[in-house]
Amino acid sequence: MLPCLNEAAALPWVLGRMPDGFRPIVVDNGSVDGSAEVAAGLGAKVVSEVRPGFGAACHAGLVAATSDVVCFMDADASLDPAQAPRVCGPVLAGEADLVLGRRVPRPGSWPAHARVANAVLAGRLRRRTGAPLRDLGPMRACGRLALLELRLADRRFGYPLEMVLRAAAAGWRIHETEVDYLPRQGRSKVTGTVRGTLRAIGDMRRVMAAREPLRRPGP
Repeated sequence: MLPCLNEAAALPWVLGRMPDGFRPIVVDNGSVDGSAEVAAGLGAKVVSEVRPGFGAACHAGLVAATSDVVCFMDADASLDPAQAPRVCGPVLAGEADLVLGRRVPRPGSWPAHARVANAVLAGRLRRRTGAPLRDLGPMRACGRLALLELRLADRRFGYPLEMVLRAAAAGWRIHETEVDYLPRQGRSKVTGTVRGTLRAIGDMRRVMAAREPLRRPGP
């Protein structure tokens, strides 16, 4: 699942790195640079989501998917699709219900302000849910039908956080595995600017405040 907003330059590399057996779904969220045409020309299934918002794009892709296990990742070449099996593997093997890719940054990939914000958020998540998370990783995998049953409501940047909160409340087994974090193609809509990071933090605070304190059920 590849939410996409103006990523025409990155898509050839991203789609060219897709592992065998993985069917890419590019969700175009209002691109004006021909991203949808590039994706279609490279053989990806293209879904159009006219409602703006990262969560809206993720949800549209989830609804369009047909596989038992779905994997989400950014379309900006900051994550290597060739590493998707690391994230999907534990779900496919029945060892986890939700797996997040903990980012291992390469030089120039993760601005300091964004890294600090992520660390603070991950700390709050550990306290709220008991899930052993160090990163709200953008590459993640879980069961498609199970995710639909969580009925995620956020359609903006709070979507990834709401997924973890609701999964923890439902007793899901949540794991992490390391993935490389690369310098993205072009400028990030979120972590590339302080303003974008603050917007994302605002969305996530809203999601966090809307949820009752959660704790993963004990054995």
